[in-house]
Amino acid sequence: MANAALFVGWGQVVRGRETKALQVFNDSQVYYTRLQKEGKIESFETVILQPHGGDLAGFVLLRGDRAALDGLTSSPEFQTLTVRAGMIAENVGVISAAIGSELTEGIGRFLQAATELGA
Repeated sequence: MANAALFVGWGQVVRGRETKALQVFNDSQVYYTRLQKEGKIESFETVILQPHGGDLAGFVLLRGDRAALDGLTSSPEFQTLTVRAGMIAENVGVISAAIGSELTEGIGRFLQAATELGA
């Protein structure tokens, strides 16, 4: 079971780059599917948000093992895809996230710190 995640988010497509944006989006879906088949990630979920006036237009949540995800973010292929996405969409970002056992451990650390600080 996955204990970690990567949140890959993006904002609005750069005007005039819509066709290229679809190409990069499709390339990313093929890439994430391949990573899942190869066992490098456990799963992924792609989300497109309804217009809401904010900066976030959509994201992909990649689930897997922390070490594997850390290795993924340093791979040339992942970095190239992220650079390409940044050329066609605003506010592209990759953020490590805690899920599963990492979430439980993180909450435990928070509770311990809160207790120690009398909060």
